[in-house]
Amino acid sequence: MTTATRKILVTNALPYANGPIHIGHMLGYIQADIWVRFQKMRGHECHYMCADDAHGTPIMLKAQQLGIAPEQMIEEMNRAHQADFGDFHVAFDHYYSTHSPENRELAELIYTRLRDAGHIKTKTIKQLFDPQKEMFLPDRFVKGECPKCGAADQYGDNCDVCGATYAPTELKNPTSAVSGATPELRESEHYFFDLPAFEDMLKAWTRSGSLQEEMANKLNEWFEAGLQRWDISRDAPYFGFEIPDAPGKYFYVWLDAPIGYMSSFKHYCATTGNADFDSYWKADSDAEVYHFIGKDIIYFHSLFWPAMLKGANFRQPTNVWAHGFITVNGTKMSKSKGTFIMARTYLDHLDPDYLRYYFAAKLTSRIDDLDLNLTDFAQRVNSDLVGKVVNIASRCAGFIQKKFDGKLANDLGEHPLLAEFQQAGETIADAYEKREFSRAMRDIMALADKANFYIAEAEPWQLIKDPANSAQVHQICSIGINLFRLLMIYLKPAVPALTERVEAFLNEELSWNSHQHLLTDHAIEPFKALLQRIEMEKVEQMIDDSKAANAEATAKPDNGELKKDPISAEISYEDFAKVDLRIVRIANAEHVEGADKLLKLTLDLGSETRQVFAGIKSAYDPAKLIGQHTVMVANLAPRKMRFGMSEGMVLAAGPGGADLYILNPHDGAKPGMRVK
Repeated sequence: MTTATRKILVTNALPYANGPIHIGHMLGYIQADIWVRFQKMRGHECHYMCADDAHGTPIMLKAQQLGIAPEQMIEEMNRAHQADFGDFHVAFDHYYSTHSPENRELAELIYTRLRDAGHIKTKTIKQLFDPQKEMFLPDRFVKGECPKCGAADQYGDNCDVCGATYAPTELKNPTSAVSGATPELRESEHYFFDLPAFEDMLKAWTRSGSLQEEMANKLNEWFEAGLQRWDISRDAPYFGFEIPDAPGKYFYVWLDAPIGYMSSFKHYCATTGNADFDSYWKADSDAEVYHFIGKDIIYFHSLFWPAMLKGANFRQPTNVWAHGFITVNGTKMSKSKGTFIMARTYLDHLDPDYLRYYFAAKLTSRIDDLDLNLTDFAQRVNSDLVGKVVNIASRCAGFIQKKFDGKLANDLGEHPLLAEFQQAGETIADAYEKREFSRAMRDIMALADKANFYIAEAEPWQLIKDPANSAQVHQICSIGINLFRLLMIYLKPAVPALTERVEAFLNEELSWNSHQHLLTDHAIEPFKALLQRIEMEKVEQMIDDSKAANAEATAKPDNGELKKDPISAEISYEDFAKVDLRIVRIANAEHVEGADKLLKLTLDLGSETRQVFAGIKSAYDPAKLIGQHTVMVANLAPRKMRFGMSEGMVLAAGPGGADLYILNPHDGAKPGMRVK
């Protein structure tokens, strides 16, 4: 069956350029790569794009932490990402970066078109500001207590304990995750994309078949809640592109990240000449554009992205396909258990085709999470790929080589299995097209069972004992090799490295349409082992190495503080017990006239108050200390100072100057409580 040649552009979600690839990431890239390989095998014009998402506050801060320029960090990460994808046989036609001239050009073009059409609004908003780092703090860089349930150490956008969502300004007792400072509320003018103006268009688009049903249903909830204008600007300092008409304002990373799909393709078109950019992205394009993404970024890809494209007079995606997350052995990937496995750690121990096949055997078109059960993983690969598929070739190839000069029979007869295997091609193609990879793998393995049964029943190893059966054995084994070949045609999108070895063995490049003919009077190469069984020892070693790597990565670096200020001489418990530490509330704090370093604190112990002079003036605004709880040495002998009597000492850490941090107990600690 012949089909018209299609023009297809496929993209994957852009990996963030502040860390390496792990196997959770690999699910989406393997899924898309299988689909792309299938389309190319069918003879369609299919281009596969990706890039690193290289902008944002985390990139800027990570580069500062490493002591290098952001440009150097993202370049090094780009090379590492490409190496991991390449070794997993994810065959992008082009891999680029959002920190590129093309992405700047397209981001500015889309923005100015939206602005000129009246879709950009400005508004002054209040945000949390880190006074030490002198920067506004993104949601995930603020921590505090959940405003709904009171859970401590929660991020500024949602609570991991109760699931509530909120603005970072709603956090109780917020702190900057960057410096530890208490953030201040400051005003800033921001730029907003008028998303509500596109509500009718989005409702029609989301129900046009462009999204999976689960995605479309989820979007209905957002429509019912009411669409809000989208904040697309960030204040300096920020690593990204400056907004053309707004000095000191930068495009929010989620504005220019999806434009990276377009800019990667634009660079590919310009450097290779393999496609025409406009014919894929103009508003009336008849090409197909597909985005493969994780379910955690549905909101950006199914609301903001198509609306931006519409407002800027570009086409919308044909489909946005989301996949679920990965669990390992039934639970969330864990660093302590060694199941948070980096792509490179996997590659150091196991063949990438093992994971590609296992993912394919479990992937459907739905947004279900996928469990990588490592025992089932080994058993399924060993049973299906080694025990069923490769076994067919190993049972037949020896006879062809030794008895028939390495050549397949001239006449295969009219065996019904050959016709059944060939006819299965369209059914399996339909499963691939619809991303029902698990159904395709199931159908292929059912055929493999039939091929193995045929060979076992024919018993060529018994027949060959009588020379009179030579022609019959030749035909049986040639049919077996042809059945194996048809299975490998159907498996090729999923296991490309295994297929390369099979093609060398068969002396033939396998295309999808080659299932329509059979190999007769054809020379094959001597059989060599095509795939090794998975040994559980290697899986266990991978887990052990993951544990070690994660432990090393999460180990706290020596910041040199102990070297600067060594631990004092050892004291006895009795010595320590003499120090009476108490929780106090700072009832009042004020400057001391004539003192350069001191603040005068009134400390409430519940039943009495104390006056303490503390050398923290350079680090704290006294007005902001009032009401805070801290810790004091309550039984320190009073000390007469030039400014008055100091009746204790508050505890603080840091070398001095602006780098001083008083101790804050958790909520629940009351004035007067002893610290033990």
